[in-house]
Amino acid sequence: MTDITKATPSAVEIVKRENGYQGFYKLDRVSLRHELFAGGMSREISREVFVRHDAVCVLPYDPQRDEVVLIEQFRIGAMGKTENPWLIELVAGLIDKEGEVEPEEIARREGEEEAGLTFSSLWPITRYFPSPGGSTEFVHVFLGRCDSTHAGGLHGLDEEAEDIRVTKWAYEDALQAVRDGRISNAASIIALQWLALNRAEVRGLWL
Repeated sequence: MTDITKATPSAVEIVKRENGYQGFYKLDRVSLRHELFAGGMSREISREVFVRHDAVCVLPYDPQRDEVVLIEQFRIGAMGKTENPWLIELVAGLIDKEGEVEPEEIARREGEEEAGLTFSSLWPITRYFPSPGGSTEFVHVFLGRCDSTHAGGLHGLDEEAEDIRVTKWAYEDALQAVRDGRISNAASIIALQWLALNRAEVRGLWL
């Protein structure tokens, strides 16, 4: 049986790092050695890493009406993998502007830009790596308290080529969309499943 109390390796030696591509995103090639579970260091290995800004995702939730607000937009990564590359998602944005360091700041900004919403409270849900085998991206996920009464319409910034449709969903309908696969991206699934587990507590504090 493996001893799970044994310390996890922590040493990494970067031998060489060079940029392979610089465009809207960045790709680096890294040569490295790392500590092994059995002790000692690995041989030199080479890996490509997709360098991305960290992201912030928010599930807007109106506890009074028990509704969530979701957005739809075109996603190139889904093209050819699904019948329709217009995905149902959370409000989201990248931490990529000068002076922005707090995820909460981006959460509030994107709520206004992408959905025309103001969040009166933000509830941290989780933080996670969506694809650590090849990407540096780290995602912060929040629940955003909002008034969904007038949510809807088309939103987004022209300079960022955003074309976003905002829709209101009854909580149960959104959860069913996760069950039947209509909602198929990680952040949305994580946030809605978290709400399913914590909805009573959220409504108890936010109502």
